[in-house]
Amino acid sequence: MARSKEFDERTALDAAMQVFWEKGYEATSLSDLTARMGIQRTSLYATFGDKQSLFLACLAKYSEATMAYYQAKLQKETTIREAIRSCFADIIAAAYEAKPNRGCFSINTMVELAPHDPEFARITRHNQTQLQELFQQAIERGMETGELAEKLDAAAVSRSLVVYMAGLLVTLKSKPEREFVEDSLSTLLQLLK
Repeated sequence: MARSKEFDERTALDAAMQVFWEKGYEATSLSDLTARMGIQRTSLYATFGDKQSLFLACLAKYSEATMAYYQAKLQKETTIREAIRSCFADIIAAAYEAKPNRGCFSINTMVELAPHDPEFARITRHNQTQLQELFQQAIERGMETGELAEKLDAAAVSRSLVVYMAGLLVTLKSKPEREFVEDSLSTLLQLLK
C-alpha cells in the first residue's frame, strides 16, 4: 500500500518559489528548499525531481500566474492606453513598496540563467513572446476601436513594450529616483499616440 503524501504540493511549490525568488537558483541549496518547504529531501526528489526540475515547476507556475494577471489587466481598463499604463505603473509602485524588491522571477531567471543554459533561455524567450502577444492583441483592439492610430505597427510597438518592461524591471533593482522611471513611462506612452 502506497503512503499518502504528508504535505500539500502547491504549498510546498509556493515555498520553493519564494526561496528561489529571494536567493536565485545558484545560491539556493537543497537545505534552504527543504527547510522552507517543510519536507525531507526524499519527498522533494520523489515529488518534484531534482533542483532544476523544481525550479522549472516554480518558473512555470509563476509564468502562468503572471500571464493571467496581465491578460486580465489589459482587458480591465476602459482604454488600451490606460491598461498599458496601469501595467507599468503597478510594476513601479510594487518596486518602491516591496522590501526587499525581488523583481520579477522570470526576468531574474533570464539574467541569472539564460546566458548559460539554453533551456532557461528558451523558457524566458517564450515568456517574452507570450507577453508580446498579449500587448499586441490589446494594441490591435485599440486600433480597431479607433482609440489608437491605424498607422501603428502593433507587433513592433508590443515588442518595444516587452523590452521596456524587462529593462524597467532590471533598472528598478537599483532603486533609482521614482521620478526617473515615471518620466520614462510617460515617454514610452507617447508611442501609443
